[in-house]
Amino acid sequence: MSLTEISKYISLILRHKPETIGINLDEHGWADVDELIAGISKTHKFDMHMLEEIVRTDSKQRYSFNEDKTLIRANQGHSVQVDVELEEKEPPETLWHGTGEKYTALIDSQGLIPKSRLYVHLSKDKETAIKVGQRHGRPVLYTVKSREMHGDGYKFYLSKNGVWLTKEVPVKYLKKENN
Repeated sequence: MSLTEISKYISLILRHKPETIGINLDEHGWADVDELIAGISKTHKFDMHMLEEIVRTDSKQRYSFNEDKTLIRANQGHSVQVDVELEEKEPPETLWHGTGEKYTALIDSQGLIPKSRLYVHLSKDKETAIKVGQRHGRPVLYTVKSREMHGDGYKFYLSKNGVWLTKEVPVKYLKKENN
């Protein structure tokens, strides 16, 4: 299994299904590093050096270690109920959301909802949002009136890896861009 494949497996474990390898996450999403390595090692060649390399080289900075590298967690994207201790922040005037064309009818009617995740993920720039959208087919870009939302009482959080998070984005704060 390549490091990329193992990284995806770690993402599954730390965001969605820790029981896959028989581990638990604490209330803040932290997993014991030794338990994670032991669990993955049952079926794949895996060690601390490989884990450190995955965390260090992940272009999306999906994971964080604690200070002494005894614990690890996904920075965001969970479907399991955890509190990753997000810091509430005032968002910029505008954020963006990239998606696939096949989802636009639903978004146009009900806004952005987290579906299986805990939060809606928003990008700080158009380029990142377009890349996210491309993962879901032909990309469609939405502009989010984030400052207006914040002024109306919606909370925004900035994850450790620079992804903006909020619980929902109602239709009135969305504008579909023409690509």
